[in-house]
Amino acid sequence: MTVIGEPLTRVDGRLKVTGAAKYSAEFTASKIAYGVIVQSTIPCGRIARMDTAEAAGLPGVVAVMTPQNTAKLSSPEKRLSLLQDDAVNYNRQPIAIAIAESLHAAQSAADMVRVTYDQTPAKLDFYAGFPASYTFSHNNEPGDMSWGDVNAGLAQAAVRIDQIYTTPIEHHSPMEPHATFAEWDGDQLIVHDATQNVFGVRQTLSRVFGLPEGNVRVLAPFIGGGFGCKGQVWSHVVLAAMAARHVNRPVKIVLDRPQMFGPIGARPRTHQHLTLGATNDGKLTAIRHEVHANTSVLEDYLESSAFPTRVMYACENVATVSRIVPLNLGTPTYMRAPGVATGTYALEVAMDELAYTLQIDPLELRLLNYTDVDPHTKKPFTEKSLRECYSRGAEKFGWSRRNPEPRSMKNGSQLVGWGMATETYPANRIAASAFVRLLSNGRVLVGSGSEEIGNGMYTIMTQVAADVMQVPVELIDAKVGDSTLPQAPVAAGSMSTASVMPAVKAAASEARRLLIDAAVGDPSSVAHGAAPDEIEFRDGKIFRKSTPGRTETFVELIARRGGKPIEGAAQTRPGEELTKFAHHSFGAVFAEVSVDPDLGMIRVPRIVAVFDVGRLINPKTATNQFVGGIVWGVSLALHEDTYIDPSTGRVANANLGEYRVPVNADIGDIDVSAIDIPDTNFNSVGARGIGEIGITGTGAAVANAVFHATGKRVRDLPITPDKLL
Repeated sequence: MTVIGEPLTRVDGRLKVTGAAKYSAEFTASKIAYGVIVQSTIPCGRIARMDTAEAAGLPGVVAVMTPQNTAKLSSPEKRLSLLQDDAVNYNRQPIAIAIAESLHAAQSAADMVRVTYDQTPAKLDFYAGFPASYTFSHNNEPGDMSWGDVNAGLAQAAVRIDQIYTTPIEHHSPMEPHATFAEWDGDQLIVHDATQNVFGVRQTLSRVFGLPEGNVRVLAPFIGGGFGCKGQVWSHVVLAAMAARHVNRPVKIVLDRPQMFGPIGARPRTHQHLTLGATNDGKLTAIRHEVHANTSVLEDYLESSAFPTRVMYACENVATVSRIVPLNLGTPTYMRAPGVATGTYALEVAMDELAYTLQIDPLELRLLNYTDVDPHTKKPFTEKSLRECYSRGAEKFGWSRRNPEPRSMKNGSQLVGWGMATETYPANRIAASAFVRLLSNGRVLVGSGSEEIGNGMYTIMTQVAADVMQVPVELIDAKVGDSTLPQAPVAAGSMSTASVMPAVKAAASEARRLLIDAAVGDPSSVAHGAAPDEIEFRDGKIFRKSTPGRTETFVELIARRGGKPIEGAAQTRPGEELTKFAHHSFGAVFAEVSVDPDLGMIRVPRIVAVFDVGRLINPKTATNQFVGGIVWGVSLALHEDTYIDPSTGRVANANLGEYRVPVNADIGDIDVSAIDIPDTNFNSVGARGIGEIGITGTGAAVANAVFHATGKRVRDLPITPDKLL
């Protein structure tokens, strides 16, 4: 029985579609109170006065927490707004909490809190901040990195591309808003939180409240979308616990949609200056990629947009420069393929411009500059089959039929454009733990403190355990999203599958070994006295390979042990492969657009993408991830844009009515596939993460197709009709 690689339907699917899956906002308790956050209406200054008398006097109001009556914390977080002082650092900053018996009463009380400010000048001009910008790191990788001599490489070049590309601030806006439900039992804190990182939340809460980590339990069995914004701990999480302690009863805080714009992070704005040099036959001689992106005045955050340039193409002279610009806005955060989504947009549009300048097919240009090793370190990749992605994608799309002349292809009155780009994302993996437990009823429980954010974690854990134990998937239960489970990394950075599945495989292998030992040592077992390699499992039964007709069930064996479960546990972590190889995933994406020449309206009737991401544990859930990422890429290119009022620093379109994201009518046919070659140099299951690679390159492919259709190059995203007219 081989379960890995099968398109198993999500094991948690029925719970989700029937409403049985419980999300953080749906947990409750007796005597629960509801908290509503009051947010600032200025970007910079101090609270001069806060009048809460009217709010506190409303029926059902339990308390109004302000900086004046809130207990001081022993270790507050700099990035968080926890009512510890009267400073205001951005618009929509949490500055008070109204707590009431009902949500309606709490909302009414929050609306009645009157605040007077001493306002001071705010840093809101992105470009004015360039002279004072500075470099920073991202996940311990330096913001600046270069090799060779870029100036000499540009001097050698017969052709140069030297352009500016910009992307706006974008907000995640997952279907499930942020929600936290907190309750205390003495010095024990239990929190249900919409988080991608139960262990990160536990660690922060234990530090802020001065508690041992064992005193804090964080649960997140299901998450209704996160995309990065739920990967860090934000103010409302700690405030919910503070409020529960303040009123000595459970408190729930659920952010409303406008509150999702400001205090819980966003993709920062980028200004990217890209310079390419090449010979007349298309070989790159130099690349310079300089990025400015905003951060907050509270915390340094680097958007790593220059980083993909370090691995994409063979070039001996490369400089990547990153600068952050502090502004009085909420701290930015990871947003699906942070940095890589915006960085590949700029690089891949620049490559398209170079192809047109040289009159070389854009796909041929990429093949001319293909590399099998990391261009900087010269280390081989753990596995790279990008050539196959290009070839398969071009064939499926029909790329050879493309007329390269802009405005040359039409469908009736509509201009048709075809564009392509390369996709990439780092293959990330860190330490993770899991257990596999054989129970007396014959079922198998597999557990790890990872999270289910729509990535199919319940399902693929089930598949890996079933594959090793040779147990039907119907007999396996998976458990995630609980900080009492074995530790696993944050569900971010496309690393959950790559990190957790090796641990599940190792734990299942250990459980298998212990089960064999128990059978061999049991005089009543059909396997008694056999050599371990003579024993086999099938459908929850044990037998000798030589006598497959004589079997016994796991239930019978465990019953003779007094019903004591057999459990295997394991922790796995990266080894020498981290230093021996470069580790990245790649892909090729081809997009078709149709553009109304009179109105500038853009449609995307079809996209074809082929990915090289190692082994697919589950093709069905993988397809979900690929398609979701591609939709985000279309959104990056054509839709998303956060409007910041330049005088107040307030988001002007803080709702899903005015913050544009694609709907079904905006998305055409999406054809995705994967090369599906196991990458056993990377980990024992041969799988790399796939949650983010789909967005990378897609924005550029759409933008390049728009140029091909119209002959007009728009370098400032999103591409909207007004920019084409």
